[in-house]
Amino acid sequence: MKRILVFGAGLVAGPLVKYLLDRPDLHVAVADVEPGRAAKLVSGHPRGEAMVLSIEDRAAMKAAIDKSDVVISMVPYTFHPVLASAAIDSGKPVVTASYASPAMRELDGRAREKGVIVLNELGLDPGIDHMEAMRIIHEVHGEGGRVLGFTSYCGGLPAPEANTNPFGYKFSWSPRGVLLASKNSAKYLKDGKVVIVPAEKLFESPETVRLRGLGEFEGYPNRDSVSYRETYGIPEAGNVMRGTLRYPGWCRTLKKIGDLGLLDDTDIKDWTGLTYRDLMAGLAQAPAGGDLKAAAAARLGIDAGSDIIGRLEWLGLFEAERLPIKKGSALDILAARMVERLKYAEGERDMVILQHEFVTEDRKGRTGKITSTLIDFGIPGGDSSMSRTVGLTAAIGARLILDGRIRETGVRVPVTPDIYEPILNELARLGIRFEEQRQPM
Repeated sequence: MKRILVFGAGLVAGPLVKYLLDRPDLHVAVADVEPGRAAKLVSGHPRGEAMVLSIEDRAAMKAAIDKSDVVISMVPYTFHPVLASAAIDSGKPVVTASYASPAMRELDGRAREKGVIVLNELGLDPGIDHMEAMRIIHEVHGEGGRVLGFTSYCGGLPAPEANTNPFGYKFSWSPRGVLLASKNSAKYLKDGKVVIVPAEKLFESPETVRLRGLGEFEGYPNRDSVSYRETYGIPEAGNVMRGTLRYPGWCRTLKKIGDLGLLDDTDIKDWTGLTYRDLMAGLAQAPAGGDLKAAAAARLGIDAGSDIIGRLEWLGLFEAERLPIKKGSALDILAARMVERLKYAEGERDMVILQHEFVTEDRKGRTGKITSTLIDFGIPGGDSSMSRTVGLTAAIGARLILDGRIRETGVRVPVTPDIYEPILNELARLGIRFEEQRQPM
């Protein structure tokens, strides 16, 4: 019987573990630093095993890896290279749902020498987005055409009926990760020229993205889109942009939250005995005993009655309530408050939207547009769409490695047919599928 080791039992690991346990020839061990989380996922299954294990315990980590045939890393991305390095030493393949970071790519030579596959970016974004993009790009190229432009937006959001708070957002994955992503700079290609967006201007000029049946959303650029011209093999493209999708109002609000200093993750302070009101008074440089909301608004250059101040008030950031942590950064405090207030109620659905638009030119010089859209909803009382799209993708990839259907070694991402074709087909069988539209221009 083959053994799979899953490191991390967080928000998106449930569907992954269930999918793998459904295979009668697999034993699945789930390791997590928090007692109880792994046990909850395994739920007493006869071929499941729950382990309490810290990556810092290198000897225990190595022993667990040595017993396994495939390692799936669902821990925070900074730990992936540690796990991957240990797995390579043991000759074990690795799957992650995170970007192939520079630290991961540095392991490529060792992985090839050991004959080990390290398969990254097997989630939703990154993951399914790459696979569907490459499917269409290879199809266009195979017919003698060219891809002149590529635009992609992805968002994990509350379903319309669950969009019940002023932020238009609820957390289906790491709240700290969401906030840290809002501090990234971005760059993309427009009309053949590189456009660089500094982190402090990320939310200044969102695009309006309209989706049939769902209305309007905001889209803003995500990290480095320029490199995908090479990754996707479309040197002919003059426009390449990958972005994030949110409900309207998110970008203006996050811009002001950042301007106020609530996204600072570098200044670690002792907050013992302090309140949200104390935090905001310090950030707004408010005079003692003054109108704190007015001071925050003045600091941000907006009206005290604006919807942005209203959202901060809804979060309780002007209240004389003790802070949830005693030591940390302003971002840590905000993340803790947001995960408390911006959470799904029992039975509410989340929604994943992923849309690719391609401007193409066929071999006769005729231009057209291909739009491929994935809209997926969570299961009320069951798995979220985010956990399904991320977890199932990683699980399918691990299964394909075990079955010998992915063979090329080294540090890889899912941009080749041997990876994306079977994964997209299996996701479609599980109900996660794209709808495609083609029209002339």
